[in-house]
Amino acid sequence: MNADKRREIFQRLRAANPNPTTELEYRSPFELLVSVILSAQATDKSVNAATRKLYPVANTPATIAALGEAGLGPYIRTIGLWNTKTKNVIATCQELISKHDSQVPRDRAALEALPGVGRKTANVVLNTAFGEPTIAVDTHIFRIANRTRLAPGKTPLAVEQALLKFTPEEFKQDAHHWLILHGRYVCKAIKPDCPACPINDLCEFSKKTAVAVRPPVRPRAVNRERQRQ
Repeated sequence: MNADKRREIFQRLRAANPNPTTELEYRSPFELLVSVILSAQATDKSVNAATRKLYPVANTPATIAALGEAGLGPYIRTIGLWNTKTKNVIATCQELISKHDSQVPRDRAALEALPGVGRKTANVVLNTAFGEPTIAVDTHIFRIANRTRLAPGKTPLAVEQALLKFTPEEFKQDAHHWLILHGRYVCKAIKPDCPACPINDLCEFSKKTAVAVRPPVRPRAVNRERQRQ
């Protein structure tokens, strides 16, 4: 994979979805933080279904902390690992109140010190809430980076470092969202839809699905302005 191919890949993904963002529904950095914590090993759809009920009732560190584990649990019981996530969200709210004046910190170390927040979650919050050119690597992005040879690496951190090194500056802000949406809807784990892929001819995956080629379809677009409505 050379620099020209990488640039063309991102140019095509941008053409298909000029203003991508997360599929998680949120209205503040705090709501985003909680939603990302809840999304670990769960779908964005399941998280959104839960937070549509939770956030109208409690959507600040103080109001969620006031619910306690017993009060928060019923709202997120349908999400995988909900019991552990309940404890982490309550503990995070308490730390935000006591250490950060109830504000989500715009600092990687401070974010990663919060219960339930790892490097991937911190990257999502820094990128989506605060506009930092970070690239969070989840299972979709790890798969795509290695499958296409866009930024191969043996660990999520290695892939993140490779993406930051090889992604042209103009694409870094949105690279995470383009790649994750592409992984969800086109370059899927078990049955990648190679004939519908807009970067099929640039991808270096040796086992492309052998199906009659049809016109490429665009990955699902998630617009930033619509996301906050």
